[in-house]
Amino acid sequence: MKKILVANRGEIAIRVMKTAKKMGIKTVAVYSTIDRNAPHVKFADEAVWIGESPSNQSYLLGSKIIEVAKALNVDAIHPGYGFLSENADFAQEAERNGIIFIGPKAKAIEIMGSKLAAKDAVMKYNIPMVPGVDHAIIDIDEAKRTATTIGFPILIKASAGGGGKGMRVVEKESDFESQMNRAISEAIAAFGDGSVFIEKYVASSRHIEIQIMADSHGNVLYLFERECSIQRRHQKVIEEAPSCVLSPETRKKMGEAAVLVAKSCDYLGAGTVEFLYDENDNFYFLEMNTRLQVEHPVTELISGVDLVEMQIRVARGEALAIKQEDLEIKGHAVELRVYAEDPMNDFLPSVGHLDVYQLPVGEGIRVDNGFEQGMDIPIYYDPMLAKLITYGETREEAIQLMVKAIDGYKIEGVQTTLPFGKFVFEHEAFLSGHFDTNFVKKFYNADMLKNVMEQEAEIAALVAMKQYFEDQKVLRLPN
Repeated sequence: MKKILVANRGEIAIRVMKTAKKMGIKTVAVYSTIDRNAPHVKFADEAVWIGESPSNQSYLLGSKIIEVAKALNVDAIHPGYGFLSENADFAQEAERNGIIFIGPKAKAIEIMGSKLAAKDAVMKYNIPMVPGVDHAIIDIDEAKRTATTIGFPILIKASAGGGGKGMRVVEKESDFESQMNRAISEAIAAFGDGSVFIEKYVASSRHIEIQIMADSHGNVLYLFERECSIQRRHQKVIEEAPSCVLSPETRKKMGEAAVLVAKSCDYLGAGTVEFLYDENDNFYFLEMNTRLQVEHPVTELISGVDLVEMQIRVARGEALAIKQEDLEIKGHAVELRVYAEDPMNDFLPSVGHLDVYQLPVGEGIRVDNGFEQGMDIPIYYDPMLAKLITYGETREEAIQLMVKAIDGYKIEGVQTTLPFGKFVFEHEAFLSGHFDTNFVKKFYNADMLKNVMEQEAEIAALVAMKQYFEDQKVLRLPN
């Protein structure tokens, strides 16, 4: 494998290219009109324009990307995450054209891409699942009868979905019809498929996922868990590894269950098996993400492996070089997704110009970044600017370093999730580990964040004033 095309943009494109370069592999970037001067374009050995700024005219054009790959004699395509990363047709088309798709085979993507098909595949392995229906529903009357049988609160989920789209929690029967209609219309808009399924809503649950890696020689590893319970609109914002609530016994059980999920679809490469975990130490299979996850850096830091390198080696047909017993957890890592969103205004995207953009640096601080000072934030794509990750020997050390890193991250011109991240990392519920997926609902509102920010600004002003008077005294001292 001498040349890889990265079918993505931003921080994940750069992340993949860094490992490829380390391995002596040439890289090709693709870009849309608005991304022509983006850092990932400059970082690659070669770069090709593939279309206008909207993703459906550029980064989602699988056939065009494959044409580019063939023209440049590319050996493999790495899809990153998002865009075409879980598109079975794209994976298949690449393979048909003699190009290695750095990811699972199309069949596995297809099975795990449908939440219902995924449940069918893992059922025979006796993996615990949340009570619910085993088929897609579009008829509202049937759905209502099902919901009443399961018992409220229930969760409506788009069968073809992900990223929190087409998902609704319904607390009581009177709200069911309106929420069902909203879920269906959102699912149609996002995925072109309005079918949904219904399951019991596990109230005080945590979202815990297991990283797996499988080769083509029958070996499957689990690289421990990530805690992803801090979410807004069912989408993750903060992740950590390992979880502070899992016992070694539960960790082993969940890891072994994740390996069985991978085996159920003859999996290849990096994948993530997601579970709900309740206060009684029960866990339930949710879904499998058939790609590298946004939050993979926390796993890399605690396990000491490069997941992208492992992906590439597995795609080349190599056997995994390590065994399960070789892996151990060392230290603790936390991650904040730095989105151009306004946490004071319901986390709505904040489009603008990066007047100031300076990254924090220091031991134990990692920033997977895709932007530079002076750039505009495009309206066409996910608003994530970067991922801020910190690592320490203990959870407490990683968190303290994160708070320091957030203070050192200077962004002006757009609103970001940095203040929200600081609010979470300093909150007693997070520090104590007593939190679940309802953290935002229970503990956060914009007024609270505003008060915290105002207090910090007041303290900063007082410190600056004190320093000013100290400096004046020094200046007035006689020679």
